[in-house]
Amino acid sequence: MSTKTISINRAPVLTLWAAVVAQRLGFQEDEALSLGKALAGLAAQRKGRRLGIFKPHEEKPQMAREKERGEQFWIEVCGRPVPAKNTHEGIRAVNGTQEIEPDNVRRFLEEKFGADLKPVWSAMTKLAKAFKPKELADNAFGLYKQFRPSIPDGVKGWGAKGDLDLGLIGRLAKKKP
Repeated sequence: MSTKTISINRAPVLTLWAAVVAQRLGFQEDEALSLGKALAGLAAQRKGRRLGIFKPHEEKPQMAREKERGEQFWIEVCGRPVPAKNTHEGIRAVNGTQEIEPDNVRRFLEEKFGADLKPVWSAMTKLAKAFKPKELADNAFGLYKQFRPSIPDGVKGWGAKGDLDLGLIGRLAKKKP
């Protein structure tokens, strides 16, 4: 079991964890990466609004009525709803009307984790596999809260790096209730 600690901010950690969870729940890897990135983006948006960094976007009624109807639906990942749609390549999460492309998510994760991506992905996959899919769906965000990097509260923590402990992720897989 690895005792390695990685200094990283929470966005890529949540992106990867949500992707691992989605894949464990039956989504293909590309679909899961897209969903993971969307979930992390939505979480960052919520936190940014709570901290006053982002202001809520208000759509004017006429502009809202002009939006096209799409085949969008919601998928629950880590207990949070993520907007998605079916494409020729499979399910893709969407940000507004833009599909979240899995190759872009892979590049993001490779950039943020660097050489540590494979061991982190492996540790998270072992943790996800320690649970039956329904158990994982019910506990995924709570597990994330246990291993996510610790950062300062408030605006001071926005974008800050913290320590991701691979040993802790491994221990959580072993002590699964």
